[in-house]
Amino acid sequence: MEDFNHLEGDEKIKAENEFLKMKLMLEHDVRFDANEGNELPADIENQFLNNMAAFEKQFDEHKTIKVFDKIGRPEQFKPVNEVPDSEINKAWNELRDYMNEYGIDLDVCSPNITVRELYRFTIEELFDHETDDMNLPGWSTNFIYDEFHPDPVYDNTKIATGDCINYILEKEPMEWTHHFRKEGLRLNDHFPLSIDEFRDIVNRFKMAYDDLEITELSGINCSVNDKLSTITGTYSVVACVGSNNHTLSGDWKVVLELDEEFGYWYINRVEIAGIKF
Repeated sequence: MEDFNHLEGDEKIKAENEFLKMKLMLEHDVRFDANEGNELPADIENQFLNNMAAFEKQFDEHKTIKVFDKIGRPEQFKPVNEVPDSEINKAWNELRDYMNEYGIDLDVCSPNITVRELYRFTIEELFDHETDDMNLPGWSTNFIYDEFHPDPVYDNTKIATGDCINYILEKEPMEWTHHFRKEGLRLNDHFPLSIDEFRDIVNRFKMAYDDLEITELSGINCSVNDKLSTITGTYSVVACVGSNNHTLSGDWKVVLELDEEFGYWYINRVEIAGIKF
């Protein structure tokens, strides 16, 4: 660090800040935008820049450490089969609070995962997992259970409802099709379709109405059988043309197929009764 002892107060901190910025730009290709009239106080900016420099240094060194070692190799947590059901919630809360003290956290998206499974996973798998050995003020490492053990029932149900059926039955044009196969798609009796053809058919349906309002999406069930996943349910939509409203309703089905190379599920078939596309 340059010697700024000949300066005092804010002038000294500002000079150090400029030096830190130049060092970060030269050594780590960091860019700083000029925010005239919206400057941080010099001491706050100094803390930020020092934290950034520490982060870049540790990131460049890229040291890794097992989670178990990072949290001090605790011995007080019992194997999952030794924790009775009446104590599992307390045991999990204590384990999670303990990890939080070391800047480690575990969350889960799927509601199908039990507290006992989170405890088991942490003790038996996460403890042995290698992670970046970063030690910075306020720094935390957050793990998601689903990234280690995806729940296709939960994930595929979300895709089928939120990114397919809802998307098709609402008024907004269909544009984003990340979860669909690019070729060989089926929409009711239309087959085979490219994703562009599929999108065009859906958007022509939408354009026939001034508004579409989904009033019900229920009876949802998902099954997974090897490389195929089938999600079914019922729907009800109020379709508006001018001052005239009528209801579209019926059963729907979405079929996804697993791409084994990438481990990703893609929609390949959509059936919506009560609608003529």
